[in-house]
Amino acid sequence: MEPELLTTGTAPTIEFPEETGGAVPDAPVTDTHVSDAPAEASEGVSQETEAPRSPRFRRLQAFLLHRENAARAVFVIGPWLTYLMVEYLNNNDPFHSLTTEQVALNLMWYYLIFWLFRLVLGRKGLAAWTASAACFLFALANHYVLTFRGRIIFPCDLFSIGTAANVAGNFDYTPDKNVWIAAGILAGYWVLLLLGQLVFHPKGRQKLRLPAAIASWAAIAVYLYVFFCTPLLPTIGIYAQQWKTQANGFLLNFMTALRYSFVSAPEDYSAERAQELANEIDQQPAVSSGLELPENLVVIMNESFADMAAAFPNLELTEDPLPFFHSLTENTVKGTMISPVTGGGTANVEFEFLTGDSLAFLPSSTVAYQLYCYDGMPSLVSQLKKLDYHAIAFHPYLSSGWNRTSVYPWMGFDRQFYQEDVENPRLIRKYVSDSSDYEQLYRWTDETEGPAFLFNVTMQNHSGYAQGWNNLDRSVEAAAPDGASSSAVAQYLSLAKESDNAIRELIEHYSASDERTMVVFFGDHQPPLGSDFYKAVYGKNLDDRTTEEVFQEYAVPFFIWANYDIPEAEDLTISANYLGTLTAYLAGLELTDYQKLHWEMMSQLPVATTIGFMLPDGTVTDREDDLLEEARTLYEAYRILAYNHLFDEDNHPDGFYD
Repeated sequence: MEPELLTTGTAPTIEFPEETGGAVPDAPVTDTHVSDAPAEASEGVSQETEAPRSPRFRRLQAFLLHRENAARAVFVIGPWLTYLMVEYLNNNDPFHSLTTEQVALNLMWYYLIFWLFRLVLGRKGLAAWTASAACFLFALANHYVLTFRGRIIFPCDLFSIGTAANVAGNFDYTPDKNVWIAAGILAGYWVLLLLGQLVFHPKGRQKLRLPAAIASWAAIAVYLYVFFCTPLLPTIGIYAQQWKTQANGFLLNFMTALRYSFVSAPEDYSAERAQELANEIDQQPAVSSGLELPENLVVIMNESFADMAAAFPNLELTEDPLPFFHSLTENTVKGTMISPVTGGGTANVEFEFLTGDSLAFLPSSTVAYQLYCYDGMPSLVSQLKKLDYHAIAFHPYLSSGWNRTSVYPWMGFDRQFYQEDVENPRLIRKYVSDSSDYEQLYRWTDETEGPAFLFNVTMQNHSGYAQGWNNLDRSVEAAAPDGASSSAVAQYLSLAKESDNAIRELIEHYSASDERTMVVFFGDHQPPLGSDFYKAVYGKNLDDRTTEEVFQEYAVPFFIWANYDIPEAEDLTISANYLGTLTAYLAGLELTDYQKLHWEMMSQLPVATTIGFMLPDGTVTDREDDLLEEARTLYEAYRILAYNHLFDEDNHPDGFYD
């Protein structure tokens, strides 16, 4: 029988007592034969003395060769590789796009995520697999949102997953270079994890000792408190990015937006102060145009309707896609509306138009319909309901989008209709055409007894523009500048031409009507045509734009037309939060006190929106400090009363909002 030592697959571990000082004790006497050969080198054989290595090097070598330490090293580099992977998917250069502070804060979040998975799952390997996969999938979703909408994912978008899923099948998901790079990083890391598991794979959960576990959870709690509840971020200049949404890095920007998502009252807010301001406004003379009330007030917010050639003068098109819109002058007020959003966020434009509140007072990229609206909320709808208008909301797409099925009744709409309610719809691409949409409006204004208010959000022009050309001729294209022309751009411009044809049909129909009808028409935002298009029309990187140039991307057209006499005007520029007030004025309604505030602001601050302000002389700024004293005073009153309207419904000044 062989000795156990010779048949065992591994050598036994021998520990020496500390008293020996680490030296090997005298070996016991055994029967093992020991050679009497001298230690000197054999004759004729040269022996070189190897230079001794430093103790530090030997310790590092021993650490890395230790199997468990090798597995730990694979876990430790995971957050770094995940950061690289996510930033490539964020279309950033992870080595040069971010500052040292931004990189450090991003890495802090990745290490926190990896360690949380480690604490919960109990295994380093499994935690690294899961954390890296979750980050990759989230970053991949962000990559396509960035590609299609021109901005990264924000926390509020998690409430919009149902809406996004409705249209997700209409986009092109062909992987680009950055997707392949990120996938390669993930695959490489998973290979390292597999090797680490082969080298060291203990069975069962690898529990931390109680002191280490307590210290871990305490450190996480402290970091979260510092990040979310202290002035750390503004102190080092970190804010949720809106124009340059990639500037912080994806994960840091997401968490920063979450940190700023909690709505706090204005510094000098109180219910008493809101009442004082309301009393001051109430004492001002009533405001009304003295015009007759329309029997039909038809409001159409047209999906992605924009006059791109007007917004970007160096954009040359093969033909004008909006000839009828440009020809409207009689009984027409028209101009440019500065939207609070671009490329998406339709419901937020609805919110501003119907309530008169501004997204500028809300956390960036939140969706008011999903977070801040409430039953009985005063709005243009409730104002018209007091005048016995029958209110109908209509959106020819799925009812699951943007929480409309709850918000519309809260605001006072009597009925709401969606895609399934459209009779014999005609589609362009996959959406109900504007022409088919407007036919439903004709039917409802004909059938409704008494005055009718119709609020219509169209669908025909919705992105993405890589769909087939079903029932759509390729009729308009971009001729210049270089880089602005693509199949997607051509599809959007051809859709705009179809919208213009439908506007002509709409005006012709109500021109022949015996009922006084007013039509309010505006785009919700510009189409998401991608960064390359906007770089081409600006002729520069988007990060290098001035505030005035940023305004160009938020500009959409509007008109208010009636089949009876109303004042005429052109070239007005206002923001979306004022358009409802202008509608009420031209429709002959006596303005509410809240609308009287808007009316006064329009003369001092014709644009007050998420990206900045426009002064009466056309000057554009993104700084409140640049406002004249009277405009700043009005804006502060607006901030307080908008907060009261949204968040302090129990203390509304009586009759102020409707």
